[in-house]
Amino acid sequence: MSFQDKFQAHVSNLDKELSKFPQLQRLEQRSGVPKVYAILGVGLLYIFFIFMNWGGQLLSNLAGVALPTYYSLRAIETAGGADDTKMLTYWVVYGLLTIVEYWSNTILYWMPFYFLIKTVFLLWLVLPQFEGAVLVYQKVIRPVTLKYTKASTPSEALKREAKSH
Repeated sequence: MSFQDKFQAHVSNLDKELSKFPQLQRLEQRSGVPKVYAILGVGLLYIFFIFMNWGGQLLSNLAGVALPTYYSLRAIETAGGADDTKMLTYWVVYGLLTIVEYWSNTILYWMPFYFLIKTVFLLWLVLPQFEGAVLVYQKVIRPVTLKYTKASTPSEALKREAKSH
C-alpha cells in the first residue's frame, strides 16, 4: 500500500468520524469545502501558529485544557469508572506539570519550539490512543508520592499516635 493510499484511508476515516457532528455538515454545505479538509487546514494553521510562537502559550494551554475538559465531561456522563480514573490521572499530571512549568518558565521559554513540544506532549498525555498521563503517573509521580498519599486505617493512625507519646 502506497503512502497516498494510506493517506486517503486516514482521510476517509476522519471524514466518517467528522460526519457525526451536524455543525461540520452544515459548514461543509454552506462553504462547499469538504469538512475533512477544513479541519485539516485549521489543524495545520494551529500547528503553524504554535511553531512560529504566535500565541504559542495560549494555543498550547488550549490544547492542554479544552480537549481534556471535553473528555472529562464525556467521562462524567458514562457509567463506568475507568475513563473517570484516566481523566483524573491526566489532571494530576497536568497540575504538576503546570507547577513545574511555573517555577522553570525563565529557562523553558528560551528553549526553541518550547510551545510546540509542550503541545505535542500535552496531546500525548490526554489522547486515549496513547494514554501518556497514565504512563507518566505510574512511572514518575506514583512512586514519589505514594509514601505521602497512602491511606491509613484508623487503627494504624492510633498505633502511630500511641508510639509518639
